[in-house]
Amino acid sequence: MSGRWIGGIDGGEHVGPFNLGNPGEFTMIELAEVVKETIDPSATIEFRANTADDPHKRKPDISKAKELLNWEPKISLREGLPLMVNDFRNRILMKMKERRQMRIQKN
Repeated sequence: MSGRWIGGIDGGEHVGPFNLGNPGEFTMIELAEVVKETIDPSATIEFRANTADDPHKRKPDISKAKELLNWEPKISLREGLPLMVNDFRNRILMKMKERRQMRIQKN
């Protein structure tokens, strides 16, 4: 999670964003490969030109979070991505079931 706003932690004086990203640096192709392996190994990766505002460095500086919150990530991308995908799939399925149930109740 990048740029999360947390204000006045434990009565402290710091007010502002904390970067809660993972400081492991990897290329976009490496990320795309991990996502492909996790979600759909038969998917293809498309290459497109970068936008003008595309950041060249994607390694977040989490030093403020470490210092002021005593926080750092404990799970790697390869471990965390399948957990996130499963969580999203479960949420989507729950929403679909809720909508189906609402339609049944209306009829």
